[in-house]
Amino acid sequence: MGLTTMYDFDELSAFADVMATGSLTRSAQKLRVAKSTLSRRISQLEARLNQPLLRRQANRLIPTEAGLLFHTYCTELLAMAAHSQEALSELREEISGDVTLEVHGALARSWLASTLDTFLNQHPKVELTLHTHETPPTQLHSNSVHVWLGPTYECGLNQEQLGHLSQGLYASPCYLAAKGTPHHPDELHQHAWVDLLGLASGGLLLSHPEHGEYIFNPPRSRLRADLTTLQMDAIARSQGVGLLPHWLTAKREQHQPGELVHCLPGWEPVPLPITLLYAYGVQTRRTHALLAFLRSQVPAQWQFTTAAI
Repeated sequence: MGLTTMYDFDELSAFADVMATGSLTRSAQKLRVAKSTLSRRISQLEARLNQPLLRRQANRLIPTEAGLLFHTYCTELLAMAAHSQEALSELREEISGDVTLEVHGALARSWLASTLDTFLNQHPKVELTLHTHETPPTQLHSNSVHVWLGPTYECGLNQEQLGHLSQGLYASPCYLAAKGTPHHPDELHQHAWVDLLGLASGGLLLSHPEHGEYIFNPPRSRLRADLTTLQMDAIARSQGVGLLPHWLTAKREQHQPGELVHCLPGWEPVPLPITLLYAYGVQTRRTHALLAFLRSQVPAQWQFTTAAI
């Protein structure tokens, strides 16, 4: 493979996609080209390199030794081409291109659902992909931004704190009418517990401005949800007592009043941090615009860590 070899990026894309699918048919459908066209592009690439890159095994195309080696370079070349296009698009006067926002599920509807329309209206050439998660990120692309609710850890990303959500214990009025209202944390052992994937299983430290601290070890939760909204729904359906952010319950009360009651007011756990995560280094204009927009949309209540809303 000489230094003067020139590559056709349609051929590189064809090879990279077939490496991923192992099938000319599936890749042709995905790339929206004829199967014969895709086959010809790969044959042209093999002729250019003077080496076979793929061979058929049963009903699947698998790489040769040369194919495995070249795939690494192929991936790098395609990434460089994409980055060059991004760099050139940055020279345009208008911000454009794709950007991905990954947000904690508890904040998606309560915070971002209405505000993102404003961002898209401000930047009509930007295409936004929104993903919701309830687990912290480990790695992001340079054009991705993540908003996480809860503790974070070192993950190779820039971490910028946007605020906090104070928390409290909640139950439904029907549940409290049937089981009684707790007046001190030591009475919580008499109640059913609704947990968010065991987050409080290691013990929950509750602090009171007058009565000090109490470590509550919740009983095993018969219902463990992996979404904050599902946990909130279960508490509202009288399944037991659970830990919820005050700001989120206040949002729910606006639409479904009277479903949740704050138990043991004054006894508060550590507030949950809200963190903006993004890649280090120079940001693209569209990513920079999204970061600036998210900072501008932080509710004033997130800046306070004590009283319930």
